[in-house]
Amino acid sequence: MHKISMQNKEVNKIIDNLRGRRQYEEKKATKLGYSSLYEYFEDKINKQKEAAENKIRELESIKAQEKIVKKKNIKENECSCC
Repeated sequence: MHKISMQNKEVNKIIDNLRGRRQYEEKKATKLGYSSLYEYFEDKINKQKEAAENKIRELESIKAQEKIVKKKNIKENECSCC
């Protein structure tokens, strides 16, 4: 419930700060099939958050793969006689 109220405030703040771009954003929202400007920005914020989360996951998986490669390289560089 708390998360929804935060989004409402965030969306309302964005809409309030549009000023001269409001008409442009309303046309864009209508063109993309949203019933209101509020719904458009709510969806836009959710997509941005999802994209950020996906990027973090992707970076974490890359780091994990790099660690595995480094471990393999260290094992290969050690001689078997020592």
